[in-house]
Order: sequence, then C-alpha cells, then structure tokens
Amino acid sequence: MPPHLRRVCATVVLALVLSAVPAQAREAADAPTAGAAGLGDPYFPLDGNGGIDVLHYDVRDAYDFRSGRLSGRTTLTVRATQDLSRFNLDFLLQVSQVKVDGAKASFDRRNRHELRITPAVPVLAGSTVTVTVRYSGKPDDATYLGEGNWLADAREVVTINEPHMAPWWFPANDHPRDKASMDVRITVPKERKVISNGTLVGRVVKGQVATTHWRSVEPMAPYLAFFAAGSFEVRKDSADGRRSVVAVSKRLAPRLRRASMTMLRETPQLTAWLETQLGPYPFATTGGLVTSLNPGFALENQTRPVYPVLGPGSGRLLVHELAHQWFGNSVSVDRWRDIWLNEGFATFMEARWTESTGGPTADEWLSDSYDALADNTAFWQLRIADPGRDRIFDSAVYLRGAMAVQALRNRIGEDAFWTTLRTWVTSRAGGNGTVEDFRALAASVSGQDLAAFFDAWLVGTTRPARTAANGF
Repeated sequence: MPPHLRRVCATVVLALVLSAVPAQAREAADAPTAGAAGLGDPYFPLDGNGGIDVLHYDVRDAYDFRSGRLSGRTTLTVRATQDLSRFNLDFLLQVSQVKVDGAKASFDRRNRHELRITPAVPVLAGSTVTVTVRYSGKPDDATYLGEGNWLADAREVVTINEPHMAPWWFPANDHPRDKASMDVRITVPKERKVISNGTLVGRVVKGQVATTHWRSVEPMAPYLAFFAAGSFEVRKDSADGRRSVVAVSKRLAPRLRRASMTMLRETPQLTAWLETQLGPYPFATTGGLVTSLNPGFALENQTRPVYPVLGPGSGRLLVHELAHQWFGNSVSVDRWRDIWLNEGFATFMEARWTESTGGPTADEWLSDSYDALADNTAFWQLRIADPGRDRIFDSAVYLRGAMAVQALRNRIGEDAFWTTLRTWVTSRAGGNGTVEDFRALAASVSGQDLAAFFDAWLVGTTRPARTAANGF
C-alpha cells in the first residue's frame, strides 16, 4: 500500500476508535489536573511544585525594622508544563490576594508551606501566565521542617540560609531544579542601604523611605536569592569589565570593619584566579557582604556571598564561597542528596588555592587528612553520595568530599582532571547535575573504569584503602 494511503487509513481507524469512546470519558482524560505539591526530592518532598516552571520573579517587599513585619507583592512569570486546574507555590507568610493574568484566583493553605492556587480558568500546558501574590507577616515567626531562618534585629536584616530561605520573604518554586531570573525591590527607611544579588538598577527616595532595585539576569535557584538592609559601608570596583560590589556593616567595631573590607576587596582577584582554574566566571557581577548579625556561617548567595567577620586568615573562606559560583550556583544540585557536587568541590578549591600560593600541596593535604582521621569511624561511615536529609552539611560531606576530589585528580591525572571539571561547569552552566552524571563524565574524559574508585570514596562506609586505585 502506498504511504499516503496508509496515512489515510490510519486516520480513519483513529476516528472510528475515538467515536466509539464516550465523549464524557474523553473529556475526563483531557481534563486539567492539579500540579503536584512537590518536585519529588527524596529529602524534601514538598520543595518545589509540579506542573510549573518559573521563568522570572519580580519581588517588591517592604520591611519594618521596629515591628519585624514584612509586606510585599511578588509577580511570577510562570510557564505551565501540564494542563493545570491548580498549582502550588512554597511560601510561609499570610497571603491576602492572588491573581493569575490579572484575574482573581482562589487560594488555600492546607499545609502552611504550600500556597495552593486555583485560577479562574485552567492554565494550559505550554502557556505562560503571570501570578501575583500579595502578602504580609512576621518572617521571624515562620518555621519549616524545624527551620526558623529569619536573621534580623532592630537595625539590620539579612535573608540567608540553606537549603531553604525564599519562602520567608517571597513565594517561590523552591527547589534548585527550577531557576529563574529576578528583580528585587526592597523598601526600607532611607537611612538604610540595601544589597542584593546581581546589578544595582536604581534607588528611589520617597519621603522617609527608599526603594532599592537589584536585577539578576542569569537564572538563579530560589535559596540563593537574598537581600540585606542596614548601615553598610559599600565599595565598588571593576576589573576586566566585571563589576564587584562589596559591603561591610558599619555596626562592627572599626578594626573589624577595616579587616573585613580589606579581605572583601580581594574578591575580584580571587574570582580571576578561580577563572584560571575553572574557566570563565559564570555571572556578570561579583562581590560579597559582611554582616554584624553573626550568622555562624557563610553562604554563597549568587554573585554576592555573605560572610561573618573576616580577617587576614579568611582567604580560604572567600575561595570556598566564590568557588560555589561555579559549583552549586551555576551548576546546581538536581537533588539535595547530590550536595557533594557543591561542598566537596568548593572545599577542594580551598586546598588548591593553598597549594597555588606556596602552601602544602593538595595531595599533601589529602594524605595528612587521611591519617589524622584514621580513627574517626563516624567520619568514614557517612555515604557522601547520599548522606541523608539531616546530614547534608556534615563535615564529612565537605572534608571527605574534598579528599575524594583530590584523590580523583591523582587517579586520572592533571589533564583529564581539569578537563573534567571545566567540562562539567561549562556544559551544565545554568543547569543542574547529579553525582551519577559527574561519575559518568569523569569516566568518559579519563577513559578509565572509575566505578570502584567512586564507590570507595562516595558510597562506602569504611576508610578507603591507601592504594593507587583509590587515588593515593
């Protein structure tokens, strides 16, 4: 039978089959459905939401330091990935109104973390809509999975934490798998300065308040978005056409402020050094901020990490957070169990920086660490490739994770190692990856069977043997 006749016959048969199916059944099969309440991350099942892809956030918040109250309006540009009767966003504050493409939508909060939105008309797969949420509340009162992540006092506020932060100050599809560009406008008393990700667009003073607008054009995971408001000393530099913005809280003692600013201003130089190792910096701007609020940790917010007080010995910390711009920010985890891809590599770059500045080599660091931790059974028992929800920031993820990276360097050699790292951050820029993806890439680039090596370092629960096969 000629091809055109076969196509005609197939069309006729399909029409006959469909005519035999009751119309009501066909309509039910095609009916829009609710988007899932989570993206299926094994560690955090309610993180993210099914059926939507957020393309852009336009966050407009105002913060009252005296009451600790935040109010705002966020407009999300959302593409539907299925026909949706309703969909969710991750958010913790009280919501007063939701609109979808300008039409009021109904909403409910059966789970405080989940804002369920039912638009007036279903959203069809492939279509793009705007979702505007109005809200207010005290973020310091909000918790999720035991996390109370709001960091503020009567004079300063900094929105930093991991793995969750966005739902305390804007509604989000809160998982690294869904990245989006962002505009952030923060309104606070005019004597306060506001620092955020990306590029400063402008600042408008109106009466006693000022609204500061920052823009991030590169895609960003929601937890990496931040703003800080307070009394800051701000310095701007430009090197190789890339702008650096650094800020230090004026509430710090003068000596601490000077030391912190001195270290922060090394950011462009350290960023340039990382480029010699990993390839082009993945973002348009760089910088950092030192807060007076003593968070107890540093965090790699995209383009602008936040640090506690810095001093002359803080170079490794800066290198760690700046390395995350490649490992974690540009290439993000696909699931939180893949955290080795963030912390192991950022910690390894600390050792590499020490090596490049005349200190012990990274191989010497590996050997010394291996010996020093010989009797630490708990350290070796953690499965780095799947540490469990409550241990994603365990010291073994950082240290044993970094040891595994240096061991890989020893095992496959300099050329294959650096080609693997540069290929990883280039081929997946702006996207995500899994531990399995990296294992496959390293094996492909090196031409070696690395299954036993990676199992020993990332999966095994005992100390890897000191053998050449394991990278010694």
